[in-house]
Amino acid sequence: MAERTLAQRLAEFAAATTYETLPREVTDSVRKRVVDVLGLCVAAHRLPTSTAIVEHVREQGGRPQATVVGGGHTLLPAPLAALANGVLAHSLDYDDTHLPSVLHPSASVVPAALAAAETSGADGRGTVRAIAVGLEVCVRLGMAGYDRASGNSTFFEHGQHATSICGALGGAVAAGLLLDLPEDGLVDVLGVTASMAAGIIEANRTGGTVKRLHCGLAAQSAVTAAQLVRRGFSGPPTVLEGRFGFFEAFLHGVYDPTAVTANLGTAWAVPGIFFKPYPANHFTHTAADAAMALRARGLDPAKVERLVLGVPAPVIRTIGQPIERKRAPETGYQAQFSGPYMVAAGLLGGGGGLGLGLDDFTDELARDPVRRALMAKVEVVADDTATGIFPEQFPAVLTAHDSDGRTWRQEELNNRGGPHRPLSDAELALKFRDNAAGRLSGTAMDTVMDRGARLAELDRIQDLLSPVAELKTVAGDHHD
Repeated sequence: MAERTLAQRLAEFAAATTYETLPREVTDSVRKRVVDVLGLCVAAHRLPTSTAIVEHVREQGGRPQATVVGGGHTLLPAPLAALANGVLAHSLDYDDTHLPSVLHPSASVVPAALAAAETSGADGRGTVRAIAVGLEVCVRLGMAGYDRASGNSTFFEHGQHATSICGALGGAVAAGLLLDLPEDGLVDVLGVTASMAAGIIEANRTGGTVKRLHCGLAAQSAVTAAQLVRRGFSGPPTVLEGRFGFFEAFLHGVYDPTAVTANLGTAWAVPGIFFKPYPANHFTHTAADAAMALRARGLDPAKVERLVLGVPAPVIRTIGQPIERKRAPETGYQAQFSGPYMVAAGLLGGGGGLGLGLDDFTDELARDPVRRALMAKVEVVADDTATGIFPEQFPAVLTAHDSDGRTWRQEELNNRGGPHRPLSDAELALKFRDNAAGRLSGTAMDTVMDRGARLAELDRIQDLLSPVAELKTVAGDHHD
C-alpha cells in the first residue's frame, strides 16, 4: 500500500475524531474561544470597515443559511456570513495567537465552522468537534512553516499572512466535517482550499486596512470549498507536499512534515493557544505589561527622559520600523502595531478591559500630544534575552531613565494569556463584557456566555448566535 499523503493523514485524523474522544481541556478551550470570537465580532462594529463588510454581504443576498453578527436576523448564504464574521473577528487585532507559529487560528476557523454548522443544522457537539479539529489542522500547518533554526515563521519571511493561509485550510476541514464530508472528501477539501488561501502582511508595517479582510476571506474560502467538494469538485491528494503543492508554493519546499503528523490525535495544540488580553498586535503586549509594571512601581511619566524597549530582533520590523511612523501613529489602528505607543499607553494608564482596552486605541489618543511626546522618547532595539526566547513567547525588556537620574528596568518574559500566565474564566468574562458593552444588553451578554459555556449541549448553533444578530448603535462608533 502506498504511503498516505499528508492531506490523507489529516483527513484520517479529522474523520476519526469524535466529540467523545476529545480531551476535556480541548473542549473547554473551544467553548471559550467561541465566546471570545463572538465578543470580538460585536466590538468590531465600532469600525467603518465593519459597516462596509456587513453592508457588502447584505447587498449580495442569496439563500438564508447563517447569521452575521450585527447583521440583523435575516440569514445570509453561509460563505458570506463566514466572510463578514471572519472580518469582524480579526479587525481589532484582539483574537487569539498560537506560538511559535505566530498565527491567529480562531478568527478564521470559528466563523467558518459556525456558518457551516448553521446551514447544516449541526448540534453543539458536532460544532465543538469540528472547531477543535480545524484549529489543530491550522496550527500544525503553521508549525510546518516554522523555521526552528531562525526562530521565525517562513511564511512571515516571505511576506505571507500564515493566519489566513493556514486558517483557510483549517476552516475548510471544520466546515467539511459539519457538512458531513467523508474522509476522502476532507482530502479533497484541503486540495481545493489550498488554491484559495492567501494573505500579504505588508499592511502590518506601513498601514492599510486590508489585513482586516484576511480571516474573512479565509473563512469564506473554507465554507465555499466544502460546499463545492460536496457538489463534486476534487483536489490532489498530494496538495501539501507535492512538487507543485502548498509547501512548495508558499515555503519554497522548506518545511517540517513531522509538525503536521507527529502525535496527531494524541497531543493537542488547541489548549495552548494564547488568548489576547489587549487589542493590539501580540508582539507589543509585553511592552505594555512592562510599562504598566513600571508605573505601578512609581515611575512618573512626566519625568521620563528616555525609554529603551528591548524586544526580539525579528519583531522590530513590525512594531519598531519605520521608527518615525511608529512614534507618530495617525490612527488607532496604526497604534496597535506600535511598540512606542504601547509603552506610552502602559505608562499613562489604561481605560478599561484587562489593563488596556479598546478605548485606549482611538485616533484621538494616537495623536494625543502627551502620548506623542512619550513615544518620541522610545527607542526599539534588539534584546538578546528576548530574542533567545522568541517566538515561544514575545518578551520585552523596558528601561526608563528619568529626570531624577534614576534608571528603571522591567523584564516581561512571558505573555499574559498563555499557558504560563493564563487568563482566568473571570478575566475572559470581563473581556467579553468589555467588548460587548453598549452593543448588547446585560441579558444578551448573559445568554451568550451561558450558551457558550454549554455549547456542547445546544441542539442548534443558531441559539448561540441569535442574541448577537442585532446590536445597539453606540455613540462614537465607526471611528478608525
